[in-house]
Amino acid sequence: MAQEEIIFPNNIRNIRASKGMRMTELARRANLSLSAVSKIEKGVRRLNQKQLLNVCSILGCKLSDLFIHETDKYADKWQNEIKRRLTDNEGSGLKVFGSGLRKIRQRADKTIAEAAKQANMTLSVYHKIEVGQREVYENEIEPLAKAFGYTSSQLFDEIAKLYNAGELNKQINKVKERVKAVLEPCNPASGMNMHCGLYGAQLYDNARRKLIPVFGGPSGKSIKFKKSDEDMIVAPASLEGCCCVYALVPNSKRLGGVIPESSYVFADTSATPVVGDLAVFVEEDFESITEKDIVNAHIAVVRKDSNGKLYGHITNPEEKVTGKTIHKVIMVMMK
Repeated sequence: MAQEEIIFPNNIRNIRASKGMRMTELARRANLSLSAVSKIEKGVRRLNQKQLLNVCSILGCKLSDLFIHETDKYADKWQNEIKRRLTDNEGSGLKVFGSGLRKIRQRADKTIAEAAKQANMTLSVYHKIEVGQREVYENEIEPLAKAFGYTSSQLFDEIAKLYNAGELNKQINKVKERVKAVLEPCNPASGMNMHCGLYGAQLYDNARRKLIPVFGGPSGKSIKFKKSDEDMIVAPASLEGCCCVYALVPNSKRLGGVIPESSYVFADTSATPVVGDLAVFVEEDFESITEKDIVNAHIAVVRKDSNGKLYGHITNPEEKVTGKTIHKVIMVMMK
């Protein structure tokens, strides 16, 4: 029997259970079917960026909490389950058949969508067959073979020929490595301070590429600044993949209406601000700030004093601010 491969090992079930929340409640609040949530918790279906943030909000956790840590007591269980499913699919011949079908499709210069349509299958079903996650039923073989100009017998013969010639090894190994990669400990390239390497760090990075952390918002006259992924938003298209960027909720009145209310300010830690730029002035050294630290920051227009030192100018009330770190504001976006 085919085993759907685990592509999203996660802590969602454990976090949900710790909150005393039933799966039905999570499904209702996340606007997902019960079946979808079950598959997500089993790791055989992913969430998109908006869904990830929504689940974090419902469960009251950070994005990084959803992903398996190397030190988690559940990490070994996920790893063993991945290996078991991989072995089951290889032993049943599904990997060989799927890899052979992919080779034939590529040789015929067809896309997955074209092959699925010609075989009278949904794209999802056809894709699962190619990656060895689903059996092929007897009534499906003939239309599948016909899509590539074969009879059923010819299709099996061609796949056997490809396998015996060693032409499928590379494709089988590529699928295997892709699946195994979700549980390889590595350091995420997101720029966030993680307590330890993550299993599935590549998955975290893929999600993180389309998300931007919100490091703070107004608190009195300043901004309460916390370098954490506790609060994140979907990145504007032009900022996707920019791991050096973070967002703040500004105190618009302090800036005399220069920035509209209900907006986000995006700052780039790699961009050097110059006189006239809008910038974030962080009172402490940015690199030394940890996830647990809370420091003050200000959004102000960059000015230069008689000694050539940069400072920030705030208009309401007129005020001068400084910071050990200054980050250029590169975008303002309404919420």
